Amino acid sequence: MSQPVVSAAELATGITVPFVEQGDPRGTHVLLIHPWVEAMGCFDRLRPLLPSALHVIAVDQRGHGNASKPPEGYSLGSLAADVVAFLDALDLPSAVLVGSSSGGYVAQQVAATAGDRVAGLVLLGAPHNLHRHMPFEAEVNRLTDPLDPAWVADSLTWFPGLQNVPDWFLADRVRDGLAAPAHVWRNGLQGLVEAKPPTESGAITAPTLILWGECDDLLGRAQGAALAAAIPGSRLVIYGQTGHLVLWERPERVASDIARFVSDLKA
Repeated sequence: MSQPVVSAAELATGITVPFVEQGDPRGTHVLLIHPWVEAMGCFDRLRPLLPSALHVIAVDQRGHGNASKPPEGYSLGSLAADVVAFLDALDLPSAVLVGSSSGGYVAQQVAATAGDRVAGLVLLGAPHNLHRHMPFEAEVNRLTDPLDPAWVADSLTWFPGLQNVPDWFLADRVRDGLAAPAHVWRNGLQGLVEAKPPTESGAITAPTLILWGECDDLLGRAQGAALAAAIPGSRLVIYGQTGHLVLWERPERVASDIARFVSDLKA
């Protein structure tokens, strides 16, 4: 795949974020939101599979990739405000938000607090509630700079999967982890686990598709069912033989489901 042209947006929230876009600017806007300590490159296997009629945008969130890395501002509310500010910066009235893992938590928060900016939600292994101890929380809280590349590589084992993922893609995710300073790892995780679940912050009325791995050992299958129950009219699709990170393991099927979902929105 050819390297995409990277642009940058200055947000009203005071940070600068890089982004890439593809497809028809007149088409449905689809904003891809990456998880904690990843970056927009996690969508590199998905983007080429999406229809060219869509206007697809992937962005680095604050603290991640090549975005600004302020010492604070990693609460779920702040990350959601950045998404709205990004839509403002690109003069987009609304978009379908596609969030992977905790990126889907951010997408839910936008839908709960700025629902008029959300044309639809596609949630890929996104949590319903993170008010609990994460098994790697103590390790993360001890982190200092510079990060150890071997430790970052080992952190990928926190998200076991069942499908083969290319080595180059995993190497890119290690680079993502190394690009995030220790304070982003610590404060970002704290912001997620301390946040009020978005479905308790306001009604989510956007059409919603939830894609879940049946073998998600991090969150558990019950979280997918709970999320679907908390968003009226949402549809839950279970991917067999798939772990937590459905984006990593099933990009072809995810792309097909997104395309069908967007097409149905327009019908």
